[in-house]
This record gives sequence, C-alpha cells and structure tokens, in this order.
Amino acid sequence: MFVRSILAALAVGLSVGAVIAQSDPIAARKALMKGNNDNAIIAVKMMRGQQPFDAAAVDVAFAQWADTAQKLPGLFPDGSKTGGKTHASSKIWLNKKDFDAKAAAFGKAVAENRDKAKESLAGLKAAIPAVGKACDDCHEEYRLSSQ
Repeated sequence: MFVRSILAALAVGLSVGAVIAQSDPIAARKALMKGNNDNAIIAVKMMRGQQPFDAAAVDVAFAQWADTAQKLPGLFPDGSKTGGKTHASSKIWLNKKDFDAKAAAFGKAVAENRDKAKESLAGLKAAIPAVGKACDDCHEEYRLSSQ
C-alpha cells in the first residue's frame, strides 16, 4: 500500500511537472531540484540510521533522479536565464554541451547504482557517493551559490 501511494504521488508529480515545464522552465527546474533534495535527505537519513532502510523509498528516489537527468537539459531555453530566483549560472548557456554531458553523467550514475542501492543499506551506502559526485560535478560549475 505504501509503495502504491508513493508511485501514485510520483505519477501525479510527473504530470504536473510536464505542464509546469512547458509554461515556466525555471519553476520546473526548481521543482526537480526540490525533489532531488527531498529524496537525498531521505537517503542520507537511511544511511545515518535515522530512519529504517526502505527499498521502495530508495527506488522512488532513484526514479525521481533519473527523471531529473532526462528532463533537465531541456529546461534551459534562452528566455529562462533570469527571473524566478533562479540559481542557474549563465555558464549553462555558454557551454550547453558540457552542461548536457554533466546531466547525462548524473543519469548514468543513477542508472548504474539504482539496483545496488535498493538491495540493502550497504548497497545504498555504496551507491550514494557516485550519485552525489555526479550531482556535485554539475552544481560546482553551473549553480550559483545562494545569497
């Protein structure tokens, strides 16, 4: 029942996300990043023993991260460089091929580690550093620091 609820929420979120992406790419980017962060918090809490390991929740996190990797490159049209309190660096538009490659590398890290992560707590602990590094590689270059 819990897994079905999570999957239903994910489906609704993806549908809403598609509408937002078409009308407001900055809001869509922010929603994806919020989802990434929310899922990272859950994974880290599991890793720290602050909540029990839950393979279904891990799978939901990896599904959301895979969705982000797929959608993110298309959410940076020229008209979305400013506004909406975006943290996107102008470097994205100057070096879009590298940005897209970093998004693809994130997607690859997610795909390569998903099965291992949902197997066990040890698997999650082994998987998260690779996913986190791929995420950080993009943020270091293409995310403005919060003021």
